[in-house]
Amino acid sequence: MTSLFEETACLPEDAERATLVGRVWLPGPVPGPAVVALRDGALWDLTLLTPTMSDLLEREDAVAVARSAPAERIADLGTVVANSRWDRCDPALPRLLAPIDLQAIKAAGVTFVRSLMERLVEERAKGDPSRAAAIRERLQALVGGELAKIRPGSPEAERLKLHLTEEGAWSQYLEVGIGPDAEIFTKAQPMSAVGHGAMIGVHPRSAWNNPEPELVLIADSAGRPRAATLGNDVNLRDFEGRSALLLGKAKDNNGSCAIGPFLRLFDEHFDLDAARRLDIRLEVAGEDGYRLSATSSMREISRDPAELLAQTAGATHRYPDGFALFCGTMFAPSQDRDAPGQGFTHHPGDLVLIAAPRLGGLVNRVDRCDRIPPWDFGARALLHNLAARGLLRGLGNR
Repeated sequence: MTSLFEETACLPEDAERATLVGRVWLPGPVPGPAVVALRDGALWDLTLLTPTMSDLLEREDAVAVARSAPAERIADLGTVVANSRWDRCDPALPRLLAPIDLQAIKAAGVTFVRSLMERLVEERAKGDPSRAAAIRERLQALVGGELAKIRPGSPEAERLKLHLTEEGAWSQYLEVGIGPDAEIFTKAQPMSAVGHGAMIGVHPRSAWNNPEPELVLIADSAGRPRAATLGNDVNLRDFEGRSALLLGKAKDNNGSCAIGPFLRLFDEHFDLDAARRLDIRLEVAGEDGYRLSATSSMREISRDPAELLAQTAGATHRYPDGFALFCGTMFAPSQDRDAPGQGFTHHPGDLVLIAAPRLGGLVNRVDRCDRIPPWDFGARALLHNLAARGLLRGLGNR
């Protein structure tokens, strides 16, 4: 377990040429968040130049700033990563935060065929995991082979919709899975995401839930993708299965959104095309000895990330502080854990690793939402904190 909190475990395999930025909590007379860049194995404070990550990603020279702008050295990366673990955090040392701040946190749903099938299972099971296996088998026989061949919004998709409607098998999830309009929803509030090493939460009344490992694209106020990272869109399958109108309660809870460890800025070595080719690995290790391991490929996504970005922001949707977009997952673990036919659900104490070779590794530990540290540092607190530290003077002239 300790090895997951060494710097090599959280970095991309080509870290020596990656432009990596993030956020840390700095101790001091007025403790608070800092925007940082990784340079030569150490974290450097960029906050005097860019007091928020949103500010950095609005700059056309963001890569140059991260690589070489004047900055103050904070600490070795290894020291900060080791201090970010939930149970070994020394308040006198810096620790990692989620690498975004003011950005809206959005998510795209049912963008992979497998996740689409599992949303259909949830819908028909009405949140009851004991019914999932039989429903899954029937759905696979009815539409499983067809869905993998369908391009969303195509004439073929419309014909399938008409056929399934006639059969009484159409669904709101099929509408957003293969219809012209993607499901884009608000995953969490700005400033509410947790970072590498933090506790993540599931609702105490949920008995069927799972991690959702995803590629997260970070866009500026113009909707342009500027960076990528990893995210865990923690999900309550029983809540959403009872009613899609419970999506907000299923998705937006204390500690239910993890992002990190760092943002990898798009540069000459890594861009949107590289993100399209990523393989993302999920591992869950329980205190009961349970183990889950799986890998998915972004090549299997049914809607291109550029399309998802375009459906998120444009003339009808504006995000002046930029936004983070979870691109969806093909993971909806159905492997039994507690009893045959019950599928997977989290237990308190689960350790979750989400990793991609070119983005690094994000590690978090699971507990109930009401037992983990509450979110109490929002946009208002950030504004007052930056002012108290003298970091807002002259911002308009930068």
